[in-house]
Formats: sequence, C-alpha cells, structure tokens
Amino acid sequence: MQGGRWLVRMEDVDVPRCKPEHADSILRTLEAFGFEWDGAVMVQSARTARYREVFEDLRSRGTLYPCGCTRADLATAAIGIDGAHVYPGTCRVGLPAGKTARAWRLRMEGDIDFDDAVQGVQHQNLPHDVGDCVLLRADGYFAYQLAVVVDDADQGVDHVVRGADLIHSTARQIYLQRLLGLPTPSYAHLPIAVDATGQKLSKQTRAAPVDVRDPLAALFAAAAFLGQNPPEALRRTTRAEFFAWARAAWKLADVPRCASQTITQENPT
Repeated sequence: MQGGRWLVRMEDVDVPRCKPEHADSILRTLEAFGFEWDGAVMVQSARTARYREVFEDLRSRGTLYPCGCTRADLATAAIGIDGAHVYPGTCRVGLPAGKTARAWRLRMEGDIDFDDAVQGVQHQNLPHDVGDCVLLRADGYFAYQLAVVVDDADQGVDHVVRGADLIHSTARQIYLQRLLGLPTPSYAHLPIAVDATGQKLSKQTRAAPVDVRDPLAALFAAAAFLGQNPPEALRRTTRAEFFAWARAAWKLADVPRCASQTITQENPT
C-alpha cells in the first residue's frame, strides 16, 4: 500500500438521469461494506461554473467549434474503437447551410499512447478512432470527458483505478489534460464482470445487486475476481480483518490482464 487518499466523487454530470436518492444509496452501500473515503464527496452537478470556466478558456483558444449534427445525422458514420459513431467532421470548418449550433466539440488531433498498469500499452489515433468529442451537449450540460478531467486535476488525483469499459475514454482525457496543461495520472483499468452474453453486470442488464446484509461474501468474491487469492478463513471474519488482509496482500500484478470476466448470477426475483 502506498498510503494515498481514496476519494469518492458523484459523477452526476448527466443531471436528467441522476437522482439524489441514487447518490445516497451509493454512499450507504459503501459504508455498509466498510469503505472509508478521504475528504468531502465531490458532486459534479454542483460544479457547473468550474466546467464553464474551463470550457470558455478552450473556446477562446479556438480548440472548440459549434456542431449542428443530430444523432440521425451520424447514423451512417463509421463505428469507433469504443463502439460509438466516429464524428465525420461535418461542422469542423463551419456550420453547413440550414444547421444551427446544438453542441460544442473539441478538435481532436494526432495520436495518444499510454501504458496502462493492467491492460498494457494502449494506442489511439484520435481522429480515426473516436473523432472530435462533444464537451457541451445539446441539452446544455457539460460532457463527462470535460468534467472528469477537471475534477481529477482539482482533486489532485494521481492514480485512476477503474473498470476496463472506460479505457477507450482515456486517450481523449489525456489529450484534454495536455491542452489544459494538467498532469496526467497513472491509469489501471480492471476487468469488468460480464454475464454469459458479454454484457456488463448492471441494473440495465438486471444483474442482482450486492447484498448489504452480507458484505463479506461480496468482498471475498471481489478479491477472488481480481486475482488476489483470498484465504478461505476470510469468509468467516470481520470487515476490519478483511481490509487489514487486503491492504497487506494486495498485488496489482496478480490482477487478470483482460478486459472482462464472466460471472454467473441467478436472476433477481
């Protein structure tokens, strides 16, 4: 263990989809499982003015442009590395006749390489693999890519450990960090749990939720999933003893070098 801080951030920048009760449920679940975070919880929906400040700085430098394209306009565009449509640059040199600005996009240039601590060396050609990304959405909300870069810098984050489903966003974030003169954290993208069809376990796929009444079972399963080989005795211990073992035994090198692993669950009733 490195003795760092562990931060909790409510990434509710997509305000229409997020409810206060969801945030409360997340915090209660973390507490039930014995997780203790450092400092105050940062809430993205309360940081619009900060995102606006950075957005206006980028716009003043000519790195952003207005876009009038709809989802229907992009339906025939190529599919990128993350499964989304690659923006074809329709509005890059100006709004076409008959279109009005709906969103604002960042001009993406060149290549980004980084060495992920779990998934290894990653490479993206930004224009080809993802295209110019939206920073201000058509509904007036700032995009995740802008918010997370600003938040990481403002919180002093130097290590990002998250699911491998976000690895294809990382190059865009590094590009934006460089534009803003911000430090780039070290990244480690852990394998995500998927079902037999390859879908990420989530509410959307009707995966069973963790049981807050039996936190040790889920903690043990998570440690095993991440290759940490927890001893059987930990199934019958306390949360404090489990975390004491985890802090001493954790080895990033033992985490499986894959993007996902299949988990079999019974459908919730």
